[in-house]
Amino acid sequence: MSERTSNRIFDIVNITFVALFVLFCLAPFLHVIAVSLSSNRAITSGEVTIFPIEVNWDAYIKVFSDNAMIRSLIFTIVLTAATTVLCMLFTIAAAYPLTKGNLKGRKFFMYLIVITMFFSGGIIPEYLLIRDLHLLNSVWALILPGLVSPFNLIILISFFNNIPPSLEESAEIDGSSHFRTLTSIVLPLSMPVMATLALFYAVGRWNGFQDSLMYINNPDLYPLQLKLFQMVQNNMVSELTQLEGANRTALTPESLKAATVVFATVPILAVYPWLQKYFVSGVMLGAVKG
Repeated sequence: MSERTSNRIFDIVNITFVALFVLFCLAPFLHVIAVSLSSNRAITSGEVTIFPIEVNWDAYIKVFSDNAMIRSLIFTIVLTAATTVLCMLFTIAAAYPLTKGNLKGRKFFMYLIVITMFFSGGIIPEYLLIRDLHLLNSVWALILPGLVSPFNLIILISFFNNIPPSLEESAEIDGSSHFRTLTSIVLPLSMPVMATLALFYAVGRWNGFQDSLMYINNPDLYPLQLKLFQMVQNNMVSELTQLEGANRTALTPESLKAATVVFATVPILAVYPWLQKYFVSGVMLGAVKG
């Protein structure tokens, strides 16, 4: 068997394996989409797999006509954007000084950061802290507790440490301040890790509902995932399916739940293509020449 034939067989097997893996990953999401678009009869009879049967848009029409759901979507988008920006600002502000070997108490601060990754006060002390700070039913209760992730902070510190010191030394010789060096040299070279951490923060905030479940009682401050959680717990089914007269049973809870899942998932999926170009390696290759 020639080398060309062997490579061709390997490519076919590899592509087949990857295609099956992708299909297995997409199958649950395709099933949810199919359920959200299928008729009540097909859903109740269990005929729906990954393709919709007897396409029906009533579930999406009902979800989009629910003012509370639209309000939660807008609030969640604003909350996610604000949380991501603030988290990145504070993570950068903490990571950059900790890369300096002449920072007094640097090891002590690093030990404190690592300890918080293994130990925490627990849910009840956290709730009591938020209550005593008068942050209940406040948007800050959803932002401040997770403002800096120790895991993300350590990743950023490690990346900053890999930046050639000669770049910063050259900037200092030219009279650049630490802030100017950070914004003009360090951050532009750190775009891949910045995009990755921003995505971590954004996805974490978008998918979070436990903190809002504990700290928020005002319906105007309900994130979209909390609405979805309530849907799954059947707390909103009666509200969403309440139609007048003979149309009262026109929708099933399963189709409404599936439509709400798609409604809550698509916006965050749309972020990935915008950040994909930053997930590259070798950005600093050639930045320093000997």
